[in-house]
Amino acid sequence: MMRTSTRRTRRVVALAAVATLGAGLLAGCADDGDDGGSTGGSGEGGKGKTTITLGLFGVFGYQEAGLYDEYMKLNPDITIKQNVIERNENYYPQLLNHLTSGSGLADIQGVEVNNIAEITATQADKLVDLGKAEGVDKNNFLDWKWAQGTAKSGTTVALGTDVGPQGICYRKDYFEKAGLPTDRDEVSKLWEGDWNKYLEAGKTFKKDGPKGVSFVDSAAGVMAAITGSYEERFYNEAGEVIYKDSAAVKEAWDVAGEFATEGLTAKLQQFQPTWDQAYANGKFATVSCPAWMLGYIKEKAGDAGENKWDIAQAPKASNWGGSFLTVPKAGKNSEEAAKLAAWLTAPEQQAKLFEKQGSFPSAKAAYDLPVVADAKNPYFDNAPIGEIFSKAAEGAPVQILGPKDLIIAQNLADVGMLQVDQKGKSPEEGWKAAVKSIDNALDQ
Repeated sequence: MMRTSTRRTRRVVALAAVATLGAGLLAGCADDGDDGGSTGGSGEGGKGKTTITLGLFGVFGYQEAGLYDEYMKLNPDITIKQNVIERNENYYPQLLNHLTSGSGLADIQGVEVNNIAEITATQADKLVDLGKAEGVDKNNFLDWKWAQGTAKSGTTVALGTDVGPQGICYRKDYFEKAGLPTDRDEVSKLWEGDWNKYLEAGKTFKKDGPKGVSFVDSAAGVMAAITGSYEERFYNEAGEVIYKDSAAVKEAWDVAGEFATEGLTAKLQQFQPTWDQAYANGKFATVSCPAWMLGYIKEKAGDAGENKWDIAQAPKASNWGGSFLTVPKAGKNSEEAAKLAAWLTAPEQQAKLFEKQGSFPSAKAAYDLPVVADAKNPYFDNAPIGEIFSKAAEGAPVQILGPKDLIIAQNLADVGMLQVDQKGKSPEEGWKAAVKSIDNALDQ
């Protein structure tokens, strides 16, 4: 049950821009739609049918999983057409322009998690209240995912598709050589409840582990995982930028900085060719891995890594990634579109998408369905991924998102922590560089 390479690519490029820190513009190299053009409007299909259009970025997987065909079979008067832009960084500005002008919109529009705060804050009045749509049940969704798609007015304008609950993927063979436990439950207990315990495990590994192998891939990856485990990181509930005084950012920066200064990282930048090659060459022993990354690891580590990689729980429940569906009021078929959006995000369909594409459901009601609950990943020594990631998803906090999360995350990672990890700068020097860059970007 793994995310396919095309679905994974959407998350990767999208999320890579976000973060080596932990949020991102994942852009896909493949499109799951018709012509990859700009988002289009909708109209009446042939023979009296109503055509519902979806404007998406990257690969959401609905077509690959057969969900469009299934819906059209259930609703013979409906035709579904999707228009896909591969990269979210190209897609999202167009979506904002179309919402502002009230034209050029598809009946259903996808939104990446890193843009959802801006959408709910500034565009909610342009979108249908899906919380009242036929077939939508708030209780089916993770509380925090529902909250992310809900405006301050209480209107729920976006329904969650997938999420990115995180575990820690680790090399059992390297752990054995370092004298660390290899059983996934024991590994989980090794650092349960405290990111500093993960750091201590790294120090043990450095002392006794195999030569030429680092404990973790990158300091920025550690930082991303830690900030993803907090409710408040870059913004507070009032919408104020608080990253400089945030407990999440302080812990993440301090712990990740110590990973770097103690020589526990492979000094890599995530989603770069050198990172990919390090998987193939077995250069690091652990990595923070959301559910969608499993397919990526399998692809890059190849046959040589099979059954050597396994998955443990992260020290604290954390999330990285996910998307939403919205229905613009200006769409030509908003009522029928709302029904389709509700159906696509219902637990049963999310479970099918997980089975076929590896996208982990945001509908917690899907976690009890056998296809999710009993899911195992053979590459990772038959790790019970349904159980592992369901626990992480249900434990993740209701995170406060802000409109400039991406800018803050990118600069903390690529301007600040990367200097500490790769260039030998002190954490203090890296922090000053990151703050200066963020303040310039935010015009503060």
